[in-house]
Amino acid sequence: MSRRQASSTRRGGSFPFVGALNSKSKSSPLLSTCLFLLGAFLLIGYAFRGSGAFGRGREAISHIEGDFSCTLEVQRAIPILKKAYGDSMRKVLHVGPDTCSMVSKLLKEEETEAWGVEPYDIEDADGNCKNLVRKGIVRVADIKFPLPYRAKSFSLIIVSDALDYLSPKYLNKTLPEFARVSADGLVIFTGHPGQQRAKVAELSKFGRPAKMRSSSWWARFFVQTSLEENEAAIKKFEQAALKNSYKPNCQVFHLNSYH
Repeated sequence: MSRRQASSTRRGGSFPFVGALNSKSKSSPLLSTCLFLLGAFLLIGYAFRGSGAFGRGREAISHIEGDFSCTLEVQRAIPILKKAYGDSMRKVLHVGPDTCSMVSKLLKEEETEAWGVEPYDIEDADGNCKNLVRKGIVRVADIKFPLPYRAKSFSLIIVSDALDYLSPKYLNKTLPEFARVSADGLVIFTGHPGQQRAKVAELSKFGRPAKMRSSSWWARFFVQTSLEENEAAIKKFEQAALKNSYKPNCQVFHLNSYH
């Protein structure tokens, strides 16, 4: 009798939780169902992130290493820009890294034609970007040299994530060139001092670390290059931004074209 009790104790004492687990498994099928549903949701979420809305957001900053992207900021600002510039948004040239994502976004807008200039290497670009390049909608060009367009070829030029990597020596040539090929204005999205962009691994691509300049520095530079701020566009942009509770994460400058 005592021997049987000892044997029984060993079986129960070796795995005290087995009986409880079996009991819970039999009495709680809800647990298995919940675990199955949780796994399914995780798989769906992962797939959605790669190809859906999250994927689009990541695509906009995929080639810009750092804490923020002014190109992504431009995409957020499209409704505000349309209210500020009206018909001038019908023929737009975007200049900057990841211009393919920007151009693709603009082409989805009604009554908007868009082109892009990518200042840097696009070897790792996706199929959509390479298709835009093949069609001539996007060009790869060094913006330190004259753009391959005639004067006033576009109604509006939008620049983002490009000027922060240029020294004043090249800015003196590049900004007037942008003003030359635009008919109705030039919009610049640039970083704030203190914001970080371009990790060490990307310096070979951009050529130099990004230099974030203050609004006062830009104001002096615009005067030196005979570029006037577009007061009418500034007022409309600020009114539209206030009405839509939009606050840009980048500095935004509105300039007149050369006439």
